[in-house]
Amino acid sequence: MTVHTFSPEGLFAPVPYHHVAVGTGRRRIEIAGQIDRDGDRGSTAPDDLTGQVAQVLRNTHRALVGAGASFDDVMRLRFFVTQWHPDKAPEFFAGVERVAAELGLPTPLPPASLIGVDALFEPDVLVELEASATID
Repeated sequence: MTVHTFSPEGLFAPVPYHHVAVGTGRRRIEIAGQIDRDGDRGSTAPDDLTGQVAQVLRNTHRALVGAGASFDDVMRLRFFVTQWHPDKAPEFFAGVERVAAELGLPTPLPPASLIGVDALFEPDVLVELEASATID
């Protein structure tokens, strides 16, 4: 495996992700911000946060596979969520749990950030996900 994830003692816990990723691969993969658009539909998937989180993870998985990688190769996930408030956390994590087995999401996740934003590029987009990975 080209990515080793861990959380050193003394860092904030518990969190659903590792704090550190060390990559030893030679190829770096950057996945552009994925939203809930499905290539077949060309329109948004569900209009709720849970459904959109699940879809952006599916789209990110498709992009990773297209580059010859998987979520095991991911060094960082960066989520952008509109109008974020901690009360939205259960709905957000329900979306992650919905596709965890389907996509082979590692538990805990690789290092991740959740960044609250006022808006994304279209008004119906609630979440966007960027990913960085490394492979041999």
